[in-house]
Amino acid sequence: MNITYQDLLSCGQDERRRMDFIRSAVNQHRSSDIYEIAVAAQKYYDGENPTINKYEKILYDMQGRAHRDMYTANHKIASRFFGFVVDQANSYLLGNGVTFPDGTDKGKLGSDFDRQVSRAAEYAMIGGVSFGFWNLDHVEIFEVTEFAPLYDEENGALRAGVRFWQLSADKPLRYTLYESDGYTEYMQDKGRDMEVLHPKRPYVLRVTGSKADADKDKIYHGENYPSFPIVPLKNNRHCKSELVGRRSTIDALDLCCSNMVNNVDEGNIIYWVLTNCGGMDYVDAEKFLDAVRKSHVAFMDDAADGAHAEPRTIEAPYAGTQTAIDMLKKKLYQDFQSFDASAVTAGNQTATAIKASYVPLDLKTDKFERQVTEFISGILALAGIDGEPTYTRNQIINKSEEIQSVLMATPYVTQEYLTRKLLTILGDADMAEDILKQMAADDLGKFDGNANDIADTATDTPTTDEAIDAAEEAVGKTLNGSQTSSLITVIKGLKSGDITEGQAVRILTTSIGVTREEALAIIRGEE
Repeated sequence: MNITYQDLLSCGQDERRRMDFIRSAVNQHRSSDIYEIAVAAQKYYDGENPTINKYEKILYDMQGRAHRDMYTANHKIASRFFGFVVDQANSYLLGNGVTFPDGTDKGKLGSDFDRQVSRAAEYAMIGGVSFGFWNLDHVEIFEVTEFAPLYDEENGALRAGVRFWQLSADKPLRYTLYESDGYTEYMQDKGRDMEVLHPKRPYVLRVTGSKADADKDKIYHGENYPSFPIVPLKNNRHCKSELVGRRSTIDALDLCCSNMVNNVDEGNIIYWVLTNCGGMDYVDAEKFLDAVRKSHVAFMDDAADGAHAEPRTIEAPYAGTQTAIDMLKKKLYQDFQSFDASAVTAGNQTATAIKASYVPLDLKTDKFERQVTEFISGILALAGIDGEPTYTRNQIINKSEEIQSVLMATPYVTQEYLTRKLLTILGDADMAEDILKQMAADDLGKFDGNANDIADTATDTPTTDEAIDAAEEAVGKTLNGSQTSSLITVIKGLKSGDITEGQAVRILTTSIGVTREEALAIIRGEE
């Protein structure tokens, strides 16, 4: 039976009953499936495999008795595939941070808000759920292995919770009970009863008084938030870890890799053919094999009678093992709905082909994005901020092709749209507001009686043929069709004033592969 928020309410304000409740809630949480899975998942994420770590080779003697194999290699190789897919999914959605296009001041959420949201997402994918505590002016993230949630029996909402931790076995256990009307801190030293470390206090304390009253008692006014200040971030609606349903496949992959290395370490599999040794019994055979394993030397006492021992080998199934490894990796990519970069980076793939490769990851991310948005919205409500988070997915793209497509649309879109789109492709979406403000200031300067400057700028821009010649000289080879098209569009955009010099430089450095100085020389017609 799960302990709930209503069970906490039944304790009233009796601190002894509340402390008993806290211990029970934490103990039950630590014995739950979600906690045990989270602990195991963290090991997989860190590059450990608790399953194959327990794996031991067994030998059977002539009587059928099992013995631990002490002689052959038993490497235990963990792939960290789970860590890879978690980091990939996290970076894909949140690698470029969270933006609020409606002008919401993200600085009010703390200087490291993006990092904290990314941590919350990582912990949620590993453990199934994580928790964000709005602490006055910033977010603190709790893992499910350190926080026991207390849900409402009536609507399933998170209404309270206990954070627990212990620095080491010789240090005291610490508990913090979070409720809607404040939080209480407890401590339990080894061999002693649990006690209240700090009585319940509100989440926000305001002090009245002045410096002149420093020697007098200060007056504290307590305030709380309009709702419980801890928001869960669920990996999915069932709070299941990403490891669930894929663990056995990871174990099989790691075991195959371990066995392949074992075979390489041992060489080919050796067995012995004993000729004219019919007088040997099972005990003698065991002694013979044991001596060979230890000393790698075989003595035949009856050699005069033609007795001899001949080692023979069985070729290790390298090809079959590698096929199994490749199959398991492919299955894991499919099961995790992850992006296999090796399939794209092997050749110069088109933007369309690259986008098609992202479809499985996009489908998974669409679901997780809804969970992240709900989480951030809960934090915004606690902070008293209105806003709608947006994300720029961190895709591998054919930048040249993408830039060319955007520039082709120049006559049909606004300058703001063009700027934001190009900056997103170049990975500088967070600079859009500053750049647009600078562009607006530059536009105002055009009307300060300096009309001749516009004509001079257009005159200084080289022709397309001159720009192509300069670019080919800079890169040392003929431009391909896509590069030429990008360069032509850039020159036209500069002449018409649709793009700035800074934008042109960034486009050319990406699409053609020249340095910033070379790009400036190309668009200015300099030697």
